[in-house]
Amino acid sequence: MVLGAIALLFGVLHMLTNGQYGFHRDEWQFLSDAQQMDWGFVPYPPLTAALEHVGLGLFGLSLVGLRTFSVLAQVLVIFVSGVMARDLGGGRLAQVFTAVAVALSPLPMFEATEFQYSSFDLMWWVLIAWCTVRLLRDEEPRWWLAIGVLAGLGLQTKYSIAFYLVGVLGGVLLTDARRYVRSRWFWMGGVIALLVFVPNLLWLVRHDFVSYHFLQGIHARDVRQGRAEGFLSNQFLLNANLVATPVWLAGLVAFFRRPSYRMLGWMYLIPVLLFLLAKGRFYYVCGVYPMVIAMGSVVSERWLHARSRTLRVSLTTLGFIGVVAVGAFAALRIVPMASSGPLRDYALKNNGDLREEIGWEQLVAQVAAIRDTLSPEQQAHLGIAVGNYGEYGSIALMGPRYHLPMPITTVNSGWLRGYPDPVPTTLIVLGNSREGIDRLLTDCRVAGHVSNDLGVDNEESRDHPDIFVCGPARGPWSELWKRGPSFG
Repeated sequence: MVLGAIALLFGVLHMLTNGQYGFHRDEWQFLSDAQQMDWGFVPYPPLTAALEHVGLGLFGLSLVGLRTFSVLAQVLVIFVSGVMARDLGGGRLAQVFTAVAVALSPLPMFEATEFQYSSFDLMWWVLIAWCTVRLLRDEEPRWWLAIGVLAGLGLQTKYSIAFYLVGVLGGVLLTDARRYVRSRWFWMGGVIALLVFVPNLLWLVRHDFVSYHFLQGIHARDVRQGRAEGFLSNQFLLNANLVATPVWLAGLVAFFRRPSYRMLGWMYLIPVLLFLLAKGRFYYVCGVYPMVIAMGSVVSERWLHARSRTLRVSLTTLGFIGVVAVGAFAALRIVPMASSGPLRDYALKNNGDLREEIGWEQLVAQVAAIRDTLSPEQQAHLGIAVGNYGEYGSIALMGPRYHLPMPITTVNSGWLRGYPDPVPTTLIVLGNSREGIDRLLTDCRVAGHVSNDLGVDNEESRDHPDIFVCGPARGPWSELWKRGPSFG
């Protein structure tokens, strides 16, 4: 009851704040893919876009409505984290501390503020950990069926969960849990995971494993731009509440010291080490922290029970105050609390993701205004070429209000959708440099500039602020398409 109340409270708080700005650049990609449902997309598997497709049917283009799925995912993460502490032998204190510490950790908090595949990826990691706790605690091998279902859904959400599944398998083989290899339930779980994943796997085969090439390209970009730096430090600063560090470290040690739960220790260590060696980004392993916080809360609670009442109350009070203080500080930077005033200005100054939510409606309106300056003949043969998926998604979803044509792009899944036939002879071009479009198109001129009412410096206003009007392409469109897809 208490855990449910805590989880719902945080869910309500996120629902109350999620409508402040606009959709994030990444959300526009999910929204545009949700209009073109398939068993896969260039950057990711289909499940997140499928949920967004359902959301569009239920809520329309509503910030709060479409982000409801992410909020519900984090409500479940908070609740199940507390339940894990209970199932590991923790009392009320351990359960409540786990739930609050997870809810007030920066990354889980962020995952409830946007509709991202990482929101659901985190949920699958936590649910797999909980099923593993029940498997080991109850000696009930049928939990492998649930793990198989969750693993399959995870693979249909984000491919990086494969590193976690390596941790699960490593935990089995490196501990007494290897006894389950002889169980039919273990193999049935594997078969179920494969069956759930098969539709996307077949899509990947048909498309020459384009998602693998996408991940290679994006990883190389991240390493080149330094986005993989700070992996270890951010395990402490962002993946978990900083004040909870001694707790989750104690939980990790406790997993390894207890043979019955040692498998969970490897489920933490293996994916963290793999991503560290592969130079992955820090948040890829956010999902391993609820289970170690849960175990750490259990052992901390038992340690406190052996102390004097004064010390017990003092340390418990300090722990909760510290977790809340760190969580409140993180919330000021992460949660879109205000649409105006100093809270908004502070958040926008310190959070690049919030800045990427600003200006999309104005961008689409600017494109429509430029269209209206063209001659009737130009408008009759008009195309809109864009350089990133945020521009593509915002025009695809909001463009119909202005009777704009569907945008054209070689970026990610837009490349699979091809180009119009007949090809446009006049193009409004966004998200590209003058040098780049002059190589591909004729008679280009600057027709406008990207801006936003708040004067926020983001990728659109900073990196490619010019909007161009161009004439026909210099060569056949089929030749241009052979160079794609572009990854972004």
